[in-house]
Amino acid sequence: MVACGDDGGEAMDAVTRGEPTAGSWKTWVLSSGAEIQVPPPPMKDSDKAKADLDAVKDAADKRTDATKATVGKWSGPLPTKPWTETMFRAIEKSSKNPPLSSRNGALIHVAMSDAVMAAYHWKYEYDVKAPEGVDTLVPASPDPSYPSEHAAMAGAAAKVIAFLYPGEAALRLEEMADEAAQSRVDAGTNTPSDVEAGLALGRAVADKVIAYAKTDGAGTPWNGRRPAGIGTGAAFWNPPPGSTSPPTEPAAAGWKTWTLTSNSQFRPPPPPAYNSAGFKAAAQELIDTKKNLTDEQKRIARFWEGPGGTVQPAGLTLGVAMADVEKAAAEGDTSTRWTIPQSARAMALLNVTMADGGIAVWEAKYFYWYPRPVNGIRDSGIDRTWEPFVPTPLFPAYPSGSAGYAGGAEAIMDYLFPDNAAEHKRRAEEQANARILAGIHWRFDDVSIEGGRKISQLVIDKVKSDGVGKQA
Repeated sequence: MVACGDDGGEAMDAVTRGEPTAGSWKTWVLSSGAEIQVPPPPMKDSDKAKADLDAVKDAADKRTDATKATVGKWSGPLPTKPWTETMFRAIEKSSKNPPLSSRNGALIHVAMSDAVMAAYHWKYEYDVKAPEGVDTLVPASPDPSYPSEHAAMAGAAAKVIAFLYPGEAALRLEEMADEAAQSRVDAGTNTPSDVEAGLALGRAVADKVIAYAKTDGAGTPWNGRRPAGIGTGAAFWNPPPGSTSPPTEPAAAGWKTWTLTSNSQFRPPPPPAYNSAGFKAAAQELIDTKKNLTDEQKRIARFWEGPGGTVQPAGLTLGVAMADVEKAAAEGDTSTRWTIPQSARAMALLNVTMADGGIAVWEAKYFYWYPRPVNGIRDSGIDRTWEPFVPTPLFPAYPSGSAGYAGGAEAIMDYLFPDNAAEHKRRAEEQANARILAGIHWRFDDVSIEGGRKISQLVIDKVKSDGVGKQA
């Protein structure tokens, strides 16, 4: 943390440039950043404005080490990160459901991104300066202070997370949002009016996102019937040996997407027929791979596994990418370091791409109902006792969900960070190949990596002309 005042020049060196056009950037659920009205701030020199400034000064006089720690928690270079991590903890408590986790990730990050764009619209409508004459714990933004974008993100994220994960205490999430907002007052960068308006705006954005979520099809129960032509014999998916569990979320095949014209738009061609030469070659590859796994290959398989009790495959993909977004927001000089609108937007692009990727993969999975390797290798008689390296998920094999997430994230990261394309490709291929090392996918299942890349292009096409520039 940096204390301004005597060291104000040094502190201002850490401030990114202003972002005056962010209020006109592409929103996802809102029609525009102007959709939700934010009331005018207190009139300059009014009693309310004076009381606001007095409250900021009073907070500065009462700072403790605990206050400073709280400010640091909510004032990092990537302000969405604490909320992403809160989402991760909620996912860890949930049973494995990849399309639901990626769908929820998009809703949470769209809420934060739309809240930021809306806050920036009104910032430049009202053009209120940050509090003056107060030592700050972190640098004040060069953008106007009313309403607070940090508070808007907090209000939006807390309310959407509470809706999507009812097991998370709504009161605790509201208290977190209030703490995040108050931290800006305690930091000396915003007034109570700034953060109150930001919280109200964020919660109103959350209401819009929740209304959208209620119509996207998630939660629709499966009718228990397989489609015409899909049987229950060895050529089709069945639960892994020893399990009678139903398939995970077949109804996700019909959920509403953000960018696809139809959920089958990028459905891959049929996989090799059961017990065909291609099937047998893929089976032998898995048998040979399992026999010769190195310690490094085992590490890779476990890292990307994403079972229940973890952040699941999309969360793993997001966590790796998020580190790069955070780095872009933390490093460089004032002309290159990413602004809060840029980083919030980048996180939304990643999550929307993976949400659509998850639905598209699930549509294909439940179109083909292809068996998993453990069933296929055993039932075909190739090896009656073969076991994969990690436990088999409870849904069909073809195509791979993890590979779909990997391909989508790779292409979005190439768009955001074109100089790092080789590393993005390496990560995506490692993530897709990890499923073969794990023994839970056939080699041909990774066809979805290309589908993910195609979906990312739809997302990029949707936003690339809105004036953000190369980075978002």
